[in-house]
Amino acid sequence: MKLHALVLTLLLIAGNACSEPLRIGIAGLTHDHVHWILGRPDRGDIQVVGIAESNKVLAQRYMDQYHLPKSMVFDTIEEMIEKTKPQAVTAFGSIYDHLAVVKACAPFGIHVMVEKPLAVNLDHARQMQALAVKYSIQLLTNYETTWYATNHKALEMVQDNQVGSLRKIVVHDGHQGPAEIGVSAAFLEWLTDPKQNGGGAVIDFGCYGANLITWLNGGQRPLAVQALLQQFKPDVYPTVDDEATILLEYPGMQGIIQASWNWPFGRKDMEIYGATGYIMSDNRTSLRIRLQGDEQEHTTILQEREAPYDDPFALLKGVIDKKIILPPFDLSSLENNMIVMEILDAAIKSAKSQKKVVLKK
Repeated sequence: MKLHALVLTLLLIAGNACSEPLRIGIAGLTHDHVHWILGRPDRGDIQVVGIAESNKVLAQRYMDQYHLPKSMVFDTIEEMIEKTKPQAVTAFGSIYDHLAVVKACAPFGIHVMVEKPLAVNLDHARQMQALAVKYSIQLLTNYETTWYATNHKALEMVQDNQVGSLRKIVVHDGHQGPAEIGVSAAFLEWLTDPKQNGGGAVIDFGCYGANLITWLNGGQRPLAVQALLQQFKPDVYPTVDDEATILLEYPGMQGIIQASWNWPFGRKDMEIYGATGYIMSDNRTSLRIRLQGDEQEHTTILQEREAPYDDPFALLKGVIDKKIILPPFDLSSLENNMIVMEILDAAIKSAKSQKKVVLKK
């Protein structure tokens, strides 16, 4: 009995030692997704300790909106790291800036989470991967669709062979266009810049499909990639594509990614076809299913995922605290997102050459 009490006490001590809020720094405020962390209800698991943003007008706007003290904001990420000592940094600047964030954080053992996609191009991604490996930091990528209960139920069904061998996965992502939906001026400025964003819709929304298809395929790389990039609205987006279709070739299966700034409404949905059934992930909670033997499809409404699997920052803390071990090729993982960058790189090359790009083995 005494031994049991001692073990229980040690477990409580260990649990309390890991219950301190994760100290997080924010690198950049130009990505509108930063509202995700700044507007997040206080769950007691994270603490934003500093913000790096050189645009003082933009920084003041966020300080006013979220009642943040001026002392939290620094001109550079290096100063923010030095003064606040974060355990992790979340990147909410341009995709091009992701490499600079990792370069600043990795040597200090500071973990990094970036907003999708991982990097502006494959070269940057490889440099980031090398730094993460060298300094043993976590380098995660956050996607909105990672937190959809429907996608995780779909994976479970695929792994349980409920739809048979995969034949086709079609992923639709996008909206009417960033200008049309009214994103902030700071966000729009780099989102439509081919250097800062790496492309238009192909990068902004093509990454979702590449991420999900890689995950559903257990980390399998495609054999080849073909893509068509177009400008339906060159007067609005003169320097980047606003329409992208990417075809992924796998043994016995194909993936189709439809990324667009031209949908009549916002959407993030997916169709999974197997040899014996299909799964339609319509949104974060609604799933339509038809399996072999069913006379018609049926709809399942799911509950939201439970903490810490419902939120990027809770997951980040769990991974850093070693309470969560990411499965191979997890949606947030570096290994999955390196394949995403290979796919996007090949898609852009294919569109330029108007040829299929075969991936190197």
